Amino acid sequence: MDIQTAVRTVLGKYATFTGRASRSEYWWWFLAMLLFNLFLRVIDAAVFGAEAFDGQTGGPLAMVAALALLLPNLAVAVRRLRDTDRSGWWILILLIPIIGYLIFLYWLVQPSHEGENRFDEPSE
Repeated sequence: MDIQTAVRTVLGKYATFTGRASRSEYWWWFLAMLLFNLFLRVIDAAVFGAEAFDGQTGGPLAMVAALALLLPNLAVAVRRLRDTDRSGWWILILLIPIIGYLIFLYWLVQPSHEGENRFDEPSE
């Protein structure tokens, strides 16, 4: 899977929390969103000025994009967890500071569960 295919797939399943997302689909999506966010921050700084917003939260364009892409980001993370044979509810582990993020990251980099799992057939 390449970056364009991953973006099309995730946006095509905008708020679909069922099914599975392969490791490559998730990480290509993550890279695309990282680059898109950096691009919007540069545009925000050029249009609104650096002093118009806090450097951590971003400007108006970055914030609107983050809000618009919240559901696809959650959906692809849940589908990725399901691909590793975990319930999507495990995304709530992110509510635990630091250790929750580390565990979640560990799960995201795990290979896909081969064959059938309790959620669906493999996506690819």
